[in-house]
Amino acid sequence: MNDPKPLALVAGAGAGLGQSLLTRFQSAGMEPVGLGRTRPEGTVGTFHQVDLSDPDSVSPIIAKLIAIHGPPKIVVHNTAELVIAPFTGTTLEDYQRTWASMVQSLVVLGQSVLQPMVRGGGGTFIVSGATASLRGGARFSAFASAKFALRGLTQSLAREYQPYGIHVAHVILDGIIDTPRSRELHSLDPSKMMKPDAIAEAYWQLAQQPASTWTHELDLRPATEGF
Repeated sequence: MNDPKPLALVAGAGAGLGQSLLTRFQSAGMEPVGLGRTRPEGTVGTFHQVDLSDPDSVSPIIAKLIAIHGPPKIVVHNTAELVIAPFTGTTLEDYQRTWASMVQSLVVLGQSVLQPMVRGGGGTFIVSGATASLRGGARFSAFASAKFALRGLTQSLAREYQPYGIHVAHVILDGIIDTPRSRELHSLDPSKMMKPDAIAEAYWQLAQQPASTWTHELDLRPATEGF
């Protein structure tokens, strides 16, 4: 009997980066599984439509996947909830929604996979950050506050799980990712945008680092982006 393919999970596997990640992992011989609120067209591998902030929905799905495939070797948390509004026009519900989408979903995901990954001999757990992880811009108070929290939570997970063989990394995506939706939203020259396949390759390379030289935080941006 052939050994099962190693499991790669992407939470927030929408069109763009999520699907590029699944494609990259599949090309490396892994079993790609996406999780997310909305099923994109032409999804790669298996996709489970689920509210990632709801432990009662997420935990059984992941437990079943682990029972079938074994603990994942790569997990990517790639969720986002973008709110752009003046502070006085940003409601408490906006803050709660962004926090649930990005921070609460990481708690749920981490509690579902990290201990099984330890028991399975280790792996890589990557969290997608943004410019707002480092700098809170005007009209981005809800988004930035959640991204700041996400960065701190990822640091805590790295310090707790690194000694057990889990490479926890935070990637700051300092630019606009090139998707049809972002082209429409930002009216930006595509040559100045981040290509999803190129980001996915960087994530894959993170997962290949030897334990003697693990990167915790990596920042990626287009050559034209000021910083």
